Amino acid sequence: MLSNETYTFNWDDLKIFLAVVRSGTLRGGAESIKINHTTLTRRLSVMEEQIGSRLFDRSKQGLQLTQIGEELLPYAERVEEEMVAASRMIIGKDSEPVGTVYVSMPHGLAMTSIMDDLALFAERYPDITLNLNFGNDIANLSRRESDVSIRIANEVYDDAVGRRLVQMSQAAYCTREYAEKVKDNAGEGLHFIGWHEPEGDVSAQWLKESFYPKATLKHRVSELVPLINLAASGLGMAYLACNLGDRHPNLVRAPFQKPLPYRSIWLLLHTDLRRTARIRRFVDFLGEQIQSRENEFWVTGTVAKVD
Repeated sequence: MLSNETYTFNWDDLKIFLAVVRSGTLRGGAESIKINHTTLTRRLSVMEEQIGSRLFDRSKQGLQLTQIGEELLPYAERVEEEMVAASRMIIGKDSEPVGTVYVSMPHGLAMTSIMDDLALFAERYPDITLNLNFGNDIANLSRRESDVSIRIANEVYDDAVGRRLVQMSQAAYCTREYAEKVKDNAGEGLHFIGWHEPEGDVSAQWLKESFYPKATLKHRVSELVPLINLAASGLGMAYLACNLGDRHPNLVRAPFQKPLPYRSIWLLLHTDLRRTARIRRFVDFLGEQIQSRENEFWVTGTVAKVD
């Protein structure tokens, strides 16, 4: 129970509290809700002073909730749910295609033709502003971290409406010069660039199941953009979605393979926003554009040699 019964919480207090809980640090909490680190620290201190008790224990390992912090957490989460629901209800009443659409998507899509679709949408709907967040973290639609989420996944499980737009294919890519080394020998003598496989492992399950099971997993990266650029520099071969690899001027599909099934592109929005005019316009437009180019994403056929 709070020691100061005269203290009344406001939503900004609880938002700061939840941001720190979820990030585990003061700086991370400030970044997540886009306020200054000093401001967050000061406001949290004022909040704790008015309550009359610490909400977090501070140590070298980070921040841990105190008992009163643990007791406050479910109340704060319920208030957040109600505030977000009210916000969605108000936005859902919008009947004119005007305002901002907040969109989240993975980094890799920034290198695809979907960027051309976004530019065309902005041209056709000049009263709609796009706020695009590129990242590998999945935006929480229920908490209004985004209005629309474009995902690359096999399945999605959000409390959201939307649809699977297209199935994607993937293939091994390399430079034209590197492709001249590829023989019909299951990849013997070739090098692949991988992701987070353990250091020292020279193979991985995905490589064993590929058309080059005798190739060596030699190099590793942590992000997609460096993976593409390193493959385009001749460091080795890399498995990429075909709509990414085919678009790069310095990459070709490696010989003696055929594209393999990959994940799908999903277009999602929260159910409360499906009647909002600007969001409906965006979702319908982008979905139609991407599906009209299905062959760009789902590629079949065999590459036997380099032309």
